[in-house]
Parts: sequence; structure tokens; C-alpha cells
Amino acid sequence: MNPLQIANVKALLTAPDGVNLIVVKVETTEPGLYGVGCATFTQRHLSVRSAVEDYLKPFLIGKDPRRIEDIWQSSMVSGYWRNGPIMNNAIAGVDMALWDIKGKLANLPVYELFGGKCREAAPVYRHMDGRDPHEVEDNVRKFMEQGYKYLRCQMGGYGGRDHLLHSPEQPLPGAYYDPDAYARSVPRLFDHLRSAIGFEVELLHDVHERVVPIEAVRLAKELEPYRLFFLEDALPPEQLDWFRIVRQQSATPLAMGELFVHSAEWMPLIAERLIDFIRCHVSAIGGLTPARKLASLCEAFGVRTAWHGPNDLSPIGQAANLHLDLSSPNLGVQEWSPFSERMREVFPGSPEVRGGFAYVNDKPGLGVDIDEKQAAKYPCHNDLPAWTLARLPDGTAVRP
Repeated sequence: MNPLQIANVKALLTAPDGVNLIVVKVETTEPGLYGVGCATFTQRHLSVRSAVEDYLKPFLIGKDPRRIEDIWQSSMVSGYWRNGPIMNNAIAGVDMALWDIKGKLANLPVYELFGGKCREAAPVYRHMDGRDPHEVEDNVRKFMEQGYKYLRCQMGGYGGRDHLLHSPEQPLPGAYYDPDAYARSVPRLFDHLRSAIGFEVELLHDVHERVVPIEAVRLAKELEPYRLFFLEDALPPEQLDWFRIVRQQSATPLAMGELFVHSAEWMPLIAERLIDFIRCHVSAIGGLTPARKLASLCEAFGVRTAWHGPNDLSPIGQAANLHLDLSSPNLGVQEWSPFSERMREVFPGSPEVRGGFAYVNDKPGLGVDIDEKQAAKYPCHNDLPAWTLARLPDGTAVRP
């Protein structure tokens, strides 16, 4: 019998819902045996495709796809310079595809390879917005009626909207907001929601790095009476030392990590118990192989998982999240963005949500495939979303 080898590696680009998605397909020398993984970095999709096809493909062809750990480690250092979202996503797409192949070889879902289920499904949280507290309340009630217990509440998008801005003449283009007006609005929102709805539903909020560090301290303190499930991304990755000050001042649970790409970013926060939830984007940190280790590290320090699950994530990537969720005892909650019918046609086997819980199917591997003919109907676009150019009232460009 000939040894099993990687025969081909492809980067597939598609945008069924107008958001650029990158999928890696790893084909083997065994007819019909292949795996798929998510490598979505939607703002730099062409760079990820190049990393996969120009660099990883020639490096991987001929290797044994069952040697996942060795392939991950050697791929990470094969270019000497390492880490960063472009290369991490490219490696993650391969890594997820190899776990998909491993599950198909074993005729088992990937969660079984991780030790089996801790739970039958993963509780998910949904994102909602509104122009004012009453509209947010209405949307919260609608999701509660659908069975959701965890709800992330924003008012006017990240950083708020429609603020009165004092700007200089001829301001540069961008997504302008007033961080002080935004910070003042958040406690008022949650005061209204708790007064109207009570405490039987878990409420979350995403700061999205939109305030200066000392304001993050004040905001976390002011939100304590409203018992948030967590406050997300109160600080940017460049200001991690401030988490010590936030922790000293407030008992509001903190979630962090969707922009992390390196273990040096999360290690101090976990080891010093400065956060309560890790929020990494699994493909941005390199895939399932490092994410499993991260989840175990978090378990030892009492930190729960809340993997990033936005709409710029393919159903394959969300399935990877869920296989981690089902097999990790320290799952907190899973972020969820729904899939359209177009998306489900492109990605047969996509996970489903019922009654506020997400379910994967029990097919071998990750359980999700990609229909390449359907995917080709929805080409990617090469422009950047406007929200990534955030600006203060005076025009200063800031982190989005």
C-alpha cells in the first residue's frame, strides 16, 4: 500500500453574502479523501491566497497529512519570520483541513478526536443594535422569544453614531465617532435594559477598543451594577498592561483576544487571571492545533472560551469553533452569526442553531464541505470596509 500523502493544496475564495471568505482544500493521494479549513482574513484575502498557494503548497505536497503537529510546527517556522494574521490564517486553513482528514480517516467527528463531548450543543450569543435604548430593548425581547439567553447589546454600532462632532475644516474621510459621548451612553443603555428586562438574561457589550485606557477603567466600574456576562475588548492589544488596573478597580467580567496572533499576547492575561474569557479568532492564531492548547491553558487558570464568530468567518470556521466548544469543559459561550441560504448552498453541512444552542452534525471530520461550483458564483471584492478607518472628532485615525 502506498503511503498517504498530500497531493494538492488550494485556496478557494468566495463571498456568498458579500463578505470575503477564504477556504483551504487539502487533497490527498487517496481518491476522494480531502479536507477543508477556514483561512478567512477578509481584509487581506489575496495575501492569504498567495501565502497558501505560493508558499505552503510546495512546502506541503508529498507530506503525510496525518502528521498534523509536525506539519503545523514546521509550517510555522518555514519562513523564519513567524506569526501575524496573514501567515497564521494560511496555516490555519491547512491545519483545519488536516483535522478534517484525520476525522474522515477515523470515521469520527473531530470532537471525538479531542476527547468527546462535554455537552450536546454550545450556547451562543447574538449581536443586536438599536438607535436608542428602547429599540435595543425591543430587539433583546425578540431574541429572547427565540430562545437566546446571551445577547450582545450595542447602541449605534461600535463607538456609537450620530454624535455632535466638533471637527476642523476639510476633515479627512472616515468613520467618525465621539469616544466620550459613547462611553457616557453605555451605562445609560444597560440601566434601561436591566430596569425593563431584569437579570434573567445574560447581557454583553463590545467596546471594540473605542475608548482610552483610563476610560475603560471607569466604564468597567460603572457597569458593575448591571452584571454583564462580559465586557469585550475594553482595551487594544497594544495596551495590555492596563488590564491589571481594570482588574484592581472592577469586578466586571472581561473578554479579550479577537485580534491576538501570538501567545505572548495572551499568556500574561491568563497566567495573572486578568481576563475571564478568551476571544481569539481561531484561524488568526493558526488553527485548531494551537487553539486546543490555548483552551487547555485557560482551563488551568479558570478562564473560559468565547471564540470569535463574526460574519467574516466561513461555516467551516464556525464548525471548527463548535468542535472545540463541544469538547472543552471551560466553554463560556460561542459568538454566532447566522448563515443565509446562499451560504448553506455553498457550504453543505453548515452548523445549525436551535433554541439558542449551536449544533454540528455527526459526519466524520468537521462535517462541512464546500461546493466549488456554487462558490464560484460569488466572487470576492477587493475593497476595504469603511468601519476600519475610524476617526476621532478632530480627524485623528484610531484603532477600529
